[in-house]
Amino acid sequence: MTKQKPWLAPLLSLLILLLTLAAWHLATRPKEAAVIVDPEYAALVGGAAATGAKSAFPGPGEVGAKIWSHLKDPFYDKGTNDKGLGIQIGFSLARVLGGYLLAALVAIPLGFAIGMSPLIYRALDPFIQILKPISPLAWMPLALYTIKDSSISAIFVIFICSIWPMLINTAFGVASVRRDWLNVARTLEVSRLRTAFLVILPAAAPTIMTGMRISIGIAWLVIVAAEMLVGGTGIGYFVWNEWNNLSITNIFTAILLIGLVGMLLDTALAKLTRLVSYRE
Repeated sequence: MTKQKPWLAPLLSLLILLLTLAAWHLATRPKEAAVIVDPEYAALVGGAAATGAKSAFPGPGEVGAKIWSHLKDPFYDKGTNDKGLGIQIGFSLARVLGGYLLAALVAIPLGFAIGMSPLIYRALDPFIQILKPISPLAWMPLALYTIKDSSISAIFVIFICSIWPMLINTAFGVASVRRDWLNVARTLEVSRLRTAFLVILPAAAPTIMTGMRISIGIAWLVIVAAEMLVGGTGIGYFVWNEWNNLSITNIFTAILLIGLVGMLLDTALAKLTRLVSYRE
């Protein structure tokens, strides 16, 4: 098999990015012919956009300028509805990590119990299959009603939605540990607790970390929807607030930032997964 050059993939990524930006620029170019439009529509999107002299959708140059303006002062605080993107991302990350770590504290020990006991697996599997597909938007009203605190409600929703991949992957990884290794531990009269930590955990670690990697993506996905409902602070609230302000450029900026932070979180978990992986 021919060995690929290491610079080929980054070059292809750059080419795809440039083609995307070029297509975006061409699609948002202003049209020459102006038309008469409804005044209410003109007030909504702006006079130039309404007549076709300017696209209602921001071009790459506008978005780039807006990103630069946010990067110059990401931590400003001018009141409830006017905070820098650095502050908004900070609130969102705090909620995500809070719910995610709580989910890990519950999912990993429970996953061990499920993976090591077929009886517990059969008893809990119906509940897992029922609760797993429920949307975070369905949990939020119940959380707000019972907890009566928007930030804690958002953390709860992240917890309940990100627990399932960790739980299922942990149970699968534990149940898939080679019987030979467990038999050796029994032959050496190793206690069940030591067997769990010295045999099962190292063997199941790559599968557990894969579940944690999936869960961090779900947690970051959920926080945007949760913050749109609870309001106050966070990148999700920022998107909703900018929609109310009809600032499509700010919304596009936030979308790109959400994707970038999600990529960084996934990359960090991927590196941790490689650290605990092994080759036989």
